[in-house]
Amino acid sequence: MIRRLAELWTASPFGFWLVLLACLFFLVMAARLTVIDIRSHLLPNRIVFPSYGVAGVLLPGAAVVAAIGGADRDLGAPLFGVPGLNVLAGGAALWLFYFLLRTVYPPGMGFGDVKLAGVLGLYLGYLGWGHVFAGTFAAFLLGGLWGVVVLVARRANLGSAIPFGPFMLAGAAAAMVVLPA
Repeated sequence: MIRRLAELWTASPFGFWLVLLACLFFLVMAARLTVIDIRSHLLPNRIVFPSYGVAGVLLPGAAVVAAIGGADRDLGAPLFGVPGLNVLAGGAALWLFYFLLRTVYPPGMGFGDVKLAGVLGLYLGYLGWGHVFAGTFAAFLLGGLWGVVVLVARRANLGSAIPFGPFMLAGAAAAMVVLPA
């Protein structure tokens, strides 16, 4: 995301500000949801649902603005030639993946995680499918490693519930920051 912001600064200044606002919102949302999920194992709708609106307007808006300015050739190809469609497709794909996981084994994941997945898919979809896959993989890797740590430390057992939202947010943030756009 950092590289994408740098590219947008020169190619589409208005698009830069839209993406920067979306990123700042992501940071605030992620911090709030992490604290709440760790304390209560809940991801409140009052935070998650507005996040769809913010990301669903700012990120496709930035893609459209970049396309109008001719910067989309430098910033990656839009899905099916439609600027911003990759954002919406990423959100839908990640929501569907987590929904299927929830359907297969309901005790393994709360529906708050499913709802959050759609939001994270919007952010990762803006950067591309590689980011969607990497962010998802990183979430499960981090969550699995944490599970092993708490089991080895005997702070939990195999039946213990571990909030997954913080790992989803950390995986998405890692994909956005570490991977090149």
